[in-house]
Amino acid sequence: MTAVLQADGLGQQFQKDDEAVVALRDFSLSIEEGSFVSVLGRSGCGKSTMLNLLAGLTRPSQGGVRYRDKLLDGPDVEIGYLTQSDTLMPWRDVLRNVEMPLEIQGVPAAKRKQVASELVRRVGLAGFEKHYPRELSGGMRRRASLARMLAGSPETLLLDEPFGALDAQLRTELQEELLTLWQGSGQTVVFVTHDIEEALLLGDRVIVLGRLGRILLDRPVDLDRPRPVDEVRVDPRFVALHAELAAALKEGTR
Repeated sequence: MTAVLQADGLGQQFQKDDEAVVALRDFSLSIEEGSFVSVLGRSGCGKSTMLNLLAGLTRPSQGGVRYRDKLLDGPDVEIGYLTQSDTLMPWRDVLRNVEMPLEIQGVPAAKRKQVASELVRRVGLAGFEKHYPRELSGGMRRRASLARMLAGSPETLLLDEPFGALDAQLRTELQEELLTLWQGSGQTVVFVTHDIEEALLLGDRVIVLGRLGRILLDRPVDLDRPRPVDEVRVDPRFVALHAELAAALKEGTR
């Protein structure tokens, strides 16, 4: 398969007072087109720094990122990014928030409304189009944010622990919705998480990061889709993979 996103020898450091703080060191990664890659790691291992670099939001101190074999030197409309924090515009209702990427692209108003309305329906927010972010639960805001990211039809989706703050049941619902939206779309997904089960339920491939972004394990996930949570948890292949990933995470703390 074709590599759509390629990181080569990335390093990133930040200045704090008079000291240089290293967040990522000599990080290289190739992401194949149409794949769903889970990146698993503990807090502070450089996951969010990696995503910011892959999104073109920050420039690396060393190395470079290539998107479709072109050096990435800033944000690209073909790369959608869903951050951990809530970035919905508080003065826009749900529909107008979802329309925003289309508005930036210059899409006519009637077409914007049509596309946004369909995405709002697909993420389970039909009937809430005129509600403002302050009137929504945390899970509903996550749905709206997901719809907004998808509105611009990016080829590649970067998601930074998007469901981490949600309760278990809602998290499972949104995981299933994300997979439904992804399957058959041809889009490439890089999904950052600290949860082993989530990484396995979603990914075709799991990459385990240690300190400073060191890759401890790069493992294909040979589990059939769909992956109903209650069934896959007792699958011997899932149990073995879970144990392998847990051991890699433990190694990363040494």
